[in-house]
Amino acid sequence: MLWSDPENEPPKELRDMQETLRRLGLFLALAMLVAMVVLGVR
Repeated sequence: MLWSDPENEPPKELRDMQETLRRLGLFLALAMLVAMVVLGVR
């Protein structure tokens, strides 16, 4: 039960999916921010 145990690490597919979801969330947040700015300017 040490921190270095490899059994606790999620599989590569799960890590890739988490990274993709993180990027998608960041992109969505940026898109909403840009949309608010555009709507606020008009």
